[in-house]
Amino acid sequence: MKKSSKRRFATGKALVIGAVLALAAPGTAYANTVAVTVKTPGATSGPGSAFSEITTSAHCTSGLISGGGINQAIGTGTSSNGNKINGTSPSPDGSTEYLGSTGVVGTDVTYWLGIGGSGGAVNADFSSTPYAMCFSSNVVNHTQVVMNKLAGPTGSGTVGLVTATCPANTRLLGGGARITPASVGSLKPIASFPTFNDSAHGFGQKAAADGENNPDSWTAVGWNGGGGNSNNTTYAYAICSGSNINVSGVTVKVRFGEVSGPTAATAGQTATVGCGQNDGKLVSGGAAISGGSVTTTNFTGPGSVGDHLNGSYPSNSGGTPVSDGTTTAAYWTAYSHTGGGSSPNTYTDVWALCADDGV
Repeated sequence: MKKSSKRRFATGKALVIGAVLALAAPGTAYANTVAVTVKTPGATSGPGSAFSEITTSAHCTSGLISGGGINQAIGTGTSSNGNKINGTSPSPDGSTEYLGSTGVVGTDVTYWLGIGGSGGAVNADFSSTPYAMCFSSNVVNHTQVVMNKLAGPTGSGTVGLVTATCPANTRLLGGGARITPASVGSLKPIASFPTFNDSAHGFGQKAAADGENNPDSWTAVGWNGGGGNSNNTTYAYAICSGSNINVSGVTVKVRFGEVSGPTAATAGQTATVGCGQNDGKLVSGGAAISGGSVTTTNFTGPGSVGDHLNGSYPSNSGGTPVSDGTTTAAYWTAYSHTGGGSSPNTYTDVWALCADDGV
């Protein structure tokens, strides 16, 4: 399906299967009890009509979601430009969405949604595959979802950036993004990434950089291509540890990479980054198509209004999505795509979050 070039970022060896052992002190064994199983039901076909969407879900039958992802099949030719991510987000039951009041909207959630949308073109190859990162830890045994939302974006070629921040004394584990309505075919989320609610990161406008520890927020960026506005809304979701849990020994490390492209019309690009040997277990990830330098400057949109995301998912080191039941995933892949026009000065960004609970 993908004819885009693939690159990956060598950030260290993949995690050893099972617990990662090291010497914390002479004669004292140290083990990270974080464990993650990836669950996915496979692909759901569609959308089958223009300016519509399909909702798919992955369910954690054991553990709690720490994040999740989506991967889309788009076919070939110019009609491939019509498939886009509309959402990658948590759900309490596999269909209901958190779209109402902001703040803490859910606890101990076990479902992840993958929502695929269409623009003005469709083809029979369109499909979406959701992924749930099913998390367990001897320390972090409860989670909570924080949602924030923003009206917009409204005009063509404008971004709508919104950030959800975890409550004090909790740890960010992952996050997601959503736009509505599906009837605005040029509207899509083009970024979903970890960040910090501080001045150094523009209070969410700059993404967390490679090697940073314990981000506390998640940013979503909506992008409006054609300029349509029917009460456009962008939603950000942060998956945080539960309240009243001592997380002083928990470390969540960010791994990040950025590659140039896609720049040609009707073209794709992938970027892959992984958790290093001493980083902890992969618990979630994020993706963006952008104007570049997202960790050092406030987020800017890519070079063309038709640019969009088609994937943000757990993978192997080569960018291939992992299968259902995988317990050793250590990499995250972003898959971006242009529309019908060229897109100069466009970049693909990817994040992996790696957790160690210090037990």
